[in-house]
Amino acid sequence: MQARCIKLRIMDSLTHIALGSAVGLAVMGSRTAVWKAALWGALAGTLPDLDAFIDHGDAILNMTRHRAESHALFFLTLTAPPLAWLVARLHGEAALFKRWWLALWLALITHPLLDAMTVYGTQLLQPFSDYPFGVGSIFIIDPLYTVPLIVGVVAALRLKSSRGLRWNAAGLLLTTLYLGWSAAAQQHATTLARSSLQTQGIAASALLVTPAPFNTLLWRLVATTPTQYFEGHYSLLDASPRIRWTAHDKGAALITRYGQEPSVARIAAFSHGFFRLSQSAEHLFVTDLRMGQEPDYTFHFDLGSSAARAPQSHAPTLQSQRPDLATALPWLWRRMWGEALPSPG
Repeated sequence: MQARCIKLRIMDSLTHIALGSAVGLAVMGSRTAVWKAALWGALAGTLPDLDAFIDHGDAILNMTRHRAESHALFFLTLTAPPLAWLVARLHGEAALFKRWWLALWLALITHPLLDAMTVYGTQLLQPFSDYPFGVGSIFIIDPLYTVPLIVGVVAALRLKSSRGLRWNAAGLLLTTLYLGWSAAAQQHATTLARSSLQTQGIAASALLVTPAPFNTLLWRLVATTPTQYFEGHYSLLDASPRIRWTAHDKGAALITRYGQEPSVARIAAFSHGFFRLSQSAEHLFVTDLRMGQEPDYTFHFDLGSSAARAPQSHAPTLQSQRPDLATALPWLWRRMWGEALPSPG
């Protein structure tokens, strides 16, 4: 499980490095050496994720406090001027201080703004609000977003000319358009999902629409009621707009009993209500339903003995449920291209 999380974090970091470098190059242009703009842009683009090394005391706090203060637009804006002063002084480019300020500020804030396009939850407005923003129109790792940025940055570094900078600008343009495409595709899938729920008589109180891993063709749909959640998938290449929903128990009785416990309440708020409680071997589990799919979820926490008055008889621990990749990846590929397959769960 830890190896899987590390791999995802490395791939996510690669995206932010590429974005930060591309932004640095675009703003600095030929005013300084391209390697300087790319290097400092990459460092600024990575800086917010250093909060991943902070241990807040338990697995749920570590999850919900990630992408908090270090991703806040307010704090990152305050960080930009001293960082720009340091860079300008280090390279003897005092005359470019304002330009470095703009470049590094943009490299810093585009990190959380991109994160907010995923479903995880980014607390952009700290310290004024801890609301976790999550558009959910793009998966945390999407090659169609990352690769154009890398190509543009590499071209700028190799060519070291205005032509290379044009490649970099093209990469930024393509990825920005791709984000716009993802939001439009998400809206289309949302409209079809709402229509499907109404047609099939499912009175959903909330609906989540987010892309399946690595693409924006296949969309995972989660609809909740007070007692159940329904999961479905829709590909933009499906021959029919009909969505097959599968029903699952949400753990309503357990939520009534334990919903006010701090760890449960924290996940409930952070997931915007897309969570479940379950019980096994006298242990209570809380699961974030936004990341993963039946029956495997990235954020599945053991809260301890449910027989105790309070379930947290020990600190919550992460018990990620990893899918069988030999089955999951072929299913993803075939379902993405519109093949009518039942959901793995």
